[in-house]
Amino acid sequence: MYSPFHYAFLFFYTTIFFIFSIFYLMGIPFAFARLGIPPSVGFFLFWFALLGSFVNIPVSQLRNKVPMIRESYVDFWGLRYRVPSVKYTHTVLAVNLGGAVVPVLLSLLIFIAVMIHGEFILLLKSVIGITIVTLLAFLFAKPIKGIGIAMPAFIPPIVAALIAIFIAPEAPAIVAYVSGTLGTLIGADLLHLRDIENLGAPVASIGGAGTFDGIFLSGIIAVLLV
Repeated sequence: MYSPFHYAFLFFYTTIFFIFSIFYLMGIPFAFARLGIPPSVGFFLFWFALLGSFVNIPVSQLRNKVPMIRESYVDFWGLRYRVPSVKYTHTVLAVNLGGAVVPVLLSLLIFIAVMIHGEFILLLKSVIGITIVTLLAFLFAKPIKGIGIAMPAFIPPIVAALIAIFIAPEAPAIVAYVSGTLGTLIGADLLHLRDIENLGAPVASIGGAGTFDGIFLSGIIAVLLV
């Protein structure tokens, strides 16, 4: 952990905030508008997801099948020695508020709206898109010991956007969003749950790094691409 008042990290945080502010002002309202969501609601959802990315809700514990290596330090005569210790312990399985809960709820609201309007063909196309993105996300997501499940973040939105353009030209934004979010969540996270026991990671969060993970941004970027 580093102090946020350190000059280098303060500059980094300020730059990230500026980039995301510009991204919001230019892209987020347009993306939510294409989904039929008012700008004010889109503003709330964006910041709620951004702040929610720091919240992981524990749901279970999984016993590790591989040792978890932790480091401790011992000071002796002014010198510091690194002493690794190996323990078999548990991994906390959590759900990220901004990276999983918010996009799933938004996708469910979109599905409800589609069914209310009787557009069942569009619903079927969305399921096809989710299936394809799920398969590709599962293939590209790789377990990394000590960390979790990682995947190139640009793959889901690009694939979701291309699928939406080809199979649902009448409503590409809807298909792109639900495919990018739910496909990433299912393929990269849920289908790789069995790999968590072999990672030796202290925490495994469904939704990964929240807003900065592929799930929330996959849907938004996929909408912007179409």
